[in-house]
Amino acid sequence: MKILVINSGSSSIKYRVFSMPAEDSLLKGVLENIGERGSGVPDHFSGLRKILAEITGVDAVGHRVVHGGERFREPVVVDNGVIARIKKCCAIAPLHNPANLSGITACKKLLPGVKQTAVFDTAFHQSMPDHVYMYGLPYEYYSRFGVRKYGFHGTSHEFVAAEAAAKLGRKLSSLKIITCHLGNGCSIAAIDRGRSVDTSMGFTPLEGLLMGTRCGDIDPALVTYIMRKKRMDTRQIEELLNKRSGLKGVSGISNDMRDLDKASAAGNKRSALAVRMFCYRVKKYIGAYTAVLGGCDALVFTGGIGENKANVRKEICRGAFDALLRKPAVLVIPTNEELMIARQTYRLVKRG
Repeated sequence: MKILVINSGSSSIKYRVFSMPAEDSLLKGVLENIGERGSGVPDHFSGLRKILAEITGVDAVGHRVVHGGERFREPVVVDNGVIARIKKCCAIAPLHNPANLSGITACKKLLPGVKQTAVFDTAFHQSMPDHVYMYGLPYEYYSRFGVRKYGFHGTSHEFVAAEAAAKLGRKLSSLKIITCHLGNGCSIAAIDRGRSVDTSMGFTPLEGLLMGTRCGDIDPALVTYIMRKKRMDTRQIEELLNKRSGLKGVSGISNDMRDLDKASAAGNKRSALAVRMFCYRVKKYIGAYTAVLGGCDALVFTGGIGENKANVRKEICRGAFDALLRKPAVLVIPTNEELMIARQTYRLVKRG
């Protein structure tokens, strides 16, 4: 079965083709700058038409969808009802879900009759209990507006947890695993016997760790304080917290850990501070999740920073498990969200 995996962003389409169940990667690529002047690709429909000119015999299409709200706990075959529910989630994921939907609607027109699936970043974390995902706000904000922790990077966390179990030669259902997805966006998940029981990102991807350009956890009262001091509106404060903070904001140099390592080695104190803050936040969450799980069998690093920055991994792990009688295995596992989407699509379509 030939499966096309689509990750449709606001101005890009990443795609990959797999032969399943062999899991052979046949083709991959990316279209960027969609809709921008001079790009030659005015919209997602035109982009997908260009991609499909290279590909023949597609049996199914798997789409990454960022937000599935509470409705979607697992991947689903796309129909009109699913499309309508994804649209409802656009209110809480306005930067991502509309772009994801554009890929789905384009494929519906270009590949009539071909089954499509939606694989949600939030689905894996729907196993969190209510005392974990609820915020300390009046209950009506949850019941009326869906305000709660959702978590993201679920496909990546699920993939590397399963890979960790395979590497250790043990059943996933017997393990307590902490997975660290560290890139420009970062999140950690506590996984108890294959189920996510907590994760660092929240209602949006802003909560949790210090990231490339996102601030992560801060005192919420800072938001209104800064708005008053700087006379900012809501758009400006959102841009500050999401695009001008994190590693970039603290260092004043870059959101790229490679640049910060070079600057730190050259004596730049703010770059060194940003790196220390990053490592400390990760270590703090690892400690909290070790307590939540009642131990830790494996600590997994993935993502651009997690996979490639040995110095960061070393600093995070320094002293983190000294008090434990049984130390966890520390693993570096490259994530493969596209393969995970292909696997889930294959299972859904084969089931009929």
